[in-house]
Amino acid sequence: MAHLRLGDTAPDFTAETTQGKITFHDWLGESWGIIYSHPADFTPVCTTELGRTAQLKEEFDQRDVKVIALSVDPLKEHHEWIKDINETQHTTVNFPIIADEDRKVAELYDMIHPNTSEKSTVRSVFVIGPDKKIKLTLTYPPSTGRNFNELLRVIDSLQLTANQKLATPADWKQGEDCIISPSVSNEEAKEKFPNYKEIKPYLRTTSYS
Repeated sequence: MAHLRLGDTAPDFTAETTQGKITFHDWLGESWGIIYSHPADFTPVCTTELGRTAQLKEEFDQRDVKVIALSVDPLKEHHEWIKDINETQHTTVNFPIIADEDRKVAELYDMIHPNTSEKSTVRSVFVIGPDKKIKLTLTYPPSTGRNFNELLRVIDSLQLTANQKLATPADWKQGEDCIISPSVSNEEAKEKFPNYKEIKPYLRTTSYS
């Protein structure tokens, strides 16, 4: 069983989904990706999460993020469950859900935690970059629904800091001031970043949009 860490290559796999058979790395292409797991079909918290994901499709598209969900239940049940999600969450599920009956993908991504459940997955989240490296991992207990606004916020930070020598402070949102990386000299920072401000020698900020 894998114990994946930040910077590891996301395991590739081939699987059946509600939108046909995919090979994960090929499906991702050059996009960012989120793969996240659900304890089971026809469960209340998962129903709200999948509905929320569908509602946020435009936000994910703007960030070039492909989302794929996973449950260890069979494909037929996924399709039946989608009808309930669409009805109760007033949306249309518009992304694939993996049918991982043999738990192959769940094992690859260490989504089954025996102390929680021997059979079903915990609420794992993996954010994957275009380089197929794992950029973020989150694990929630089965009873707690995920915060999708936080996932969007994290992706905004990851995409910004992947291309600039910046970091983002606590509670940062897109458009707010960023922290300049310690690897950037003061001279370079003053030249490169607008509204450069030194709060402490190790804490320098700049506006960035």
